[in-house]
Amino acid sequence: MTQPQSHMIRAGIIGGAGYTGGEMIRLLLNHPQTNIVFVHSKSHAGLPLHQVHRDLLAATDMTFTDTLRDDIDVLFLCVGHGEARQFLAANTIPTGTRLIDLSQDFRPHTTNSLSARTFCYGLPELNRDAIRLSDSIANPGCFATAIQLALLPLAAAGLLNETHVTGITGSTGAGQGFSATSHFSWRANNIQAYKTLDHQHLGEICQSLHQLQPSFPAAPGEGWLSFVPWRGDFARGIYTSSVVKTDLPADTLEDHYREYYSTHPFTTISPVMIDLKQVVNTNHCFIHLEKKGKQLAIHSAIDNLLKGAVGQALQNMNLAFGIPETTGLQLKAGYF
Repeated sequence: MTQPQSHMIRAGIIGGAGYTGGEMIRLLLNHPQTNIVFVHSKSHAGLPLHQVHRDLLAATDMTFTDTLRDDIDVLFLCVGHGEARQFLAANTIPTGTRLIDLSQDFRPHTTNSLSARTFCYGLPELNRDAIRLSDSIANPGCFATAIQLALLPLAAAGLLNETHVTGITGSTGAGQGFSATSHFSWRANNIQAYKTLDHQHLGEICQSLHQLQPSFPAAPGEGWLSFVPWRGDFARGIYTSSVVKTDLPADTLEDHYREYYSTHPFTTISPVMIDLKQVVNTNHCFIHLEKKGKQLAIHSAIDNLLKGAVGQALQNMNLAFGIPETTGLQLKAGYF
């Protein structure tokens, strides 16, 4: 078991200029047991952090750097998919430095190793004990987090069967780069399905569900899990609805969900219908169950940049360093 951290955790950030990099800076600046040693960005080296992340004007005088330092305890990789593996292949990271990668490069079990490191899949509600012992953590995807948290209790009880999921995400889920569907004039008062039945997070979802329920296929494509994601006309958040068939009554299912998440501080079962604003700007996942006949609908909501990315990465850091899981993550929703 990891021993409690006795000194301030020294953190480095790679890819600090993007959405996840900015969120990581904000959370670490307010984490009571962490100091930011450096924020790396080749394109913004020498510029103050607040020149890119304008809300940091009064929060820090740090500048971006294009050099690495070895005097850190943890390195967060807030880079695009494919870039994390390239970065680690091109740079030597001390063996004593923990890695937390926010890309999809090391999530699949088939690609989760690099040199002497093997990455643990960092979903605390599934792999908490393994995360505590790991020096390398692959942070889950945002849609993957929302969908898995909706389905894990069913998989743990062997109740999953053919599952149909729809979900909507805000524009920050597409990253900071510009595209035809990221412009305000396109997003405003608009909605669109995309990557229908072929989303990149399906693989990691099936992998986790198979871990709990071996009869569930370990890879997509066998008809057990279908997913239709939508682009929404808002900035932050993910809302998903998953439908499965079960003969169990609603109160039995609710009791099972509450028991499964009873020791997990950031996943809560709501007795009434949930909405997205309840979780935006927090590290929470709220879940609500609806039962009609033999059909069970599981609704889940998270902030894609926090519980779906940076907040979960910080949760994983807390676990890996043996400090309370909720440290630095008691965040308030912006409900009005």
